[in-house]
Amino acid sequence: MKKHWDERYTQNKNIYGKEPNLFFKEELAKLAPGTLLLPGEGEGRNAIYAEQQGWEVTAFDSSEVAISNAMANAKEAGFIFDYALADTSSFEAVEDSFEAIALIYFHLPPITREAFHKKLAGWLKPGGTLIIEGFNPAQLERTSGGPKDVSMLYTEEMLRADFNMLNIEELYATTVELNEGSFHSGTAELMRMVAKK
Repeated sequence: MKKHWDERYTQNKNIYGKEPNLFFKEELAKLAPGTLLLPGEGEGRNAIYAEQQGWEVTAFDSSEVAISNAMANAKEAGFIFDYALADTSSFEAVEDSFEAIALIYFHLPPITREAFHKKLAGWLKPGGTLIIEGFNPAQLERTSGGPKDVSMLYTEEMLRADFNMLNIEELYATTVELNEGSFHSGTAELMRMVAKK
């Protein structure tokens, strides 16, 4: 997967645009700034926005090319954030260390996903917020982005099971028009979730 993402980010820069994800932006606005974790942050669009809003951002990604592009974008914006080269198995954090965690189009195979989602819940501080936006299985019929493996797409049942230790406040499927760079463009079938610890 690392090679896949390195190649993708080498061939095109800002493939998901420079603006933050809209759902992430809306949900972040409801919270007081604090510590924020962004796994699979790509070229930094959400991290840079969050830093601009006063958040202390930690991010990680397995693609060195994505991180290089993100640091260039961050320097241009004047907001540098803590970005680690890591994947879900190598990244570690202290329990109860983040006020918020956001998974924005961070799709994983089932065996990796279940273990990682449990880790995320542990890393949230009591009262902390988890924000998720990703594709649901209906996206397989669309051409606006996302993995083509149904087991990597989010369903309500999957998220309720993975995060049964959290208080789920919002969880729903929705159809939207994406305009997030060349790789997320057009009608898309999404799953959104907001949960508290």
